[in-house]
Parts: sequence; C-alpha cells; structure tokens
Amino acid sequence: MDPAGVFATSFERDQALIRTRGQCVALVLLLIALVILPHVLGPRLVAISTNMLIMAVVVIGLQINMGYAGQINLGQAAFMGVGAYATGALAIKFNLPFWLSIPLGGCAAAVFGFIFGLSAVRIKGFYLALTTIAAQTLFHFLILNLPQSWFGGSNGLTLEPAQIFGLSFVSETSIYYLCLAVTAAMVFGAYGIVRSRHGRAFVAVCDDDVASGLMGINVVRTKATAFLIGAFYAGIGGGLWAYYVRFVAVDQFTLFHSIWFIAMVIVGGLGSITGALIGVFVIKAIQESFVTLGPSIVAQFPSIGGDVVFALMNVFLGGIIAAFLIFEPRGLMHRWNILKRSYRLWPFPY
Repeated sequence: MDPAGVFATSFERDQALIRTRGQCVALVLLLIALVILPHVLGPRLVAISTNMLIMAVVVIGLQINMGYAGQINLGQAAFMGVGAYATGALAIKFNLPFWLSIPLGGCAAAVFGFIFGLSAVRIKGFYLALTTIAAQTLFHFLILNLPQSWFGGSNGLTLEPAQIFGLSFVSETSIYYLCLAVTAAMVFGAYGIVRSRHGRAFVAVCDDDVASGLMGINVVRTKATAFLIGAFYAGIGGGLWAYYVRFVAVDQFTLFHSIWFIAMVIVGGLGSITGALIGVFVIKAIQESFVTLGPSIVAQFPSIGGDVVFALMNVFLGGIIAAFLIFEPRGLMHRWNILKRSYRLWPFPY
C-alpha cells in the first residue's frame, strides 16, 4: 500500500515492486544491513542468520503454495529433503559444481512436488493435508530403503564445501554471503511470480476454483503449478542446507519441520512474501531464545531438565500459533497493512 497521495496510474506501476523513493531507500538500507551483518555479529549469530536465510527460501515456496494458491501442504520438509539429497548425490556421484547441483536439486524436488500437486485437482482441505503427509512418509521410506550406494540410507551423505570458480565457501561468513545471494534472487523471483498472471491465477483459484474455471483459468494446471513452484523453492533451500551443514540425513526433514514451516507462514501472514520473511524471523528468534536461555534455566532449576525446557519451547510456540489463529488469523502483515491504511486515511476514520 502506498503512502497518502500516491496512486498508481497504470497497471505496470500498480504491479511495481518499488513504487516510492522511501521504499527504495528502505530496501537499500536493508541490503546494506544484511551485507555488514557478519562483521558486527558473533559466529553463532551469523550461523543463526544463515539458517534464517535458508528457511526463508523454503517458507516462501510454502507461501506461494498455501498462502496464494490455497493448497494445504504438510510435506514441505519432504520436498526440502528431496532437494538436499538430490543436490548431495549430484555433487558426490557426478562431481557437479554448486551452481549446477543446486538448481538441479530444486528441479528434482519440483518433480516430486508436481506429482503430489496432481492430487490437489480433486481434493482439498483435510484430505489434501493427508495426501501431503503421505509425501513426507514416502520420502522417508525411499531414502531408507533404496540402495545405500544411492543416497547413503540411514548413514546420510557428506558433502565437500561449496565452490564457485575455484572459490571455496568454508567459513561462516562466506557461506552466509552465498546463502544471502541465493535467497535474494529467490525472493526477487517470488515477488515476480505473485505479480505475474500465474500469481493472479493462484489467488483466483484460492478464492473460488469453480468460478476461476468458469472464467477460463485452467484450475488443474494452476494447482499443480503451485505445488511445483513451492517444491522447487523447498528444493533450493534443501540444497543450500546440504552445502551449509555438509551432511544430509533423513531425520533433518520430518513432519515436525513441516509444521514449523506452516507456523512461520501463519505468524507472518498468508498471502504475503514479506509476511513469510517476518514469520521466519519471529519463529526462529523465539526458538533461539529458548536455546540460549535453556542452559541457564536448567542450571538454576536442576530438577527441570533439558527435555522439559525443550517441551516448554514447543508448548510456548504452539500457544503463539494458537493465539494468532484466534486473534489475528491473517498474521502480522495484516496488522501492518491496517496501520498503513490508518496512516493513509488520517485524520479521517474511514
């Protein structure tokens, strides 16, 4: 939403990502802050920031799939795992470089997601959620039962550091900048997708798939495409994760992780790329706060134990999600849009 007195005079301007000078300045300041971040934070906070960048790519894909197209997806962690394993296998077995194994891993996840996206044609809601849970189960079954020489089985895969044109990304700072570059490209691409005719088709199908079909939108292709794009983003995030930790194991991509991805979308706000980024920051900040304060709490109250602190973290985060679903189901971005609307209309109430 633009400030008071700023109105779009054409469709191209209405679809523009940056409309005002203030938005341009804010974007530049944000990029500068992200660039200098590793030089002002300690190694642990840099590692947390890198983790957030990777999660942002995955959650943005889920936002496109669920927030814009309205397709419930409880298998995003499985799609992320497919991308991680495909990236690792291509890098190890075929010695493919980073810049080639990452997009191919994303394509592998996209194919896997497209298969389950076809099931979204005739089912929705609870039944679609069960189908995506089946993707999670199938992913674990295939990894653990395929020949160990393919994906390592229960032993996982160990990768070498990412290299681009002879430059090796080993340190926390270097891998942070690598993930920042990829995440920035993916975020820019996501804004382009949701502003394209495909993005408008996603929103139309989300609102009413029957009416969308009567208006000429190919509902089958739109739903399948939403799953394909969402899984592709998850695969890219999985590839970044594989190169970041340099080890891929099946227990890194569970249904529990998929639920937290959905929580990030809910907290940030459905139907907003910026909301997905905010949701990642809020949920990860709360999780890391518990991880940081947990040892101190256990030291002061030895009878509690670390398992209880971990359980309390999940209960607290679950309470936050429940509170958002009850009091602000459209997330933080909806509240922010209300504040901006009030700014535009002030001093008038409506």
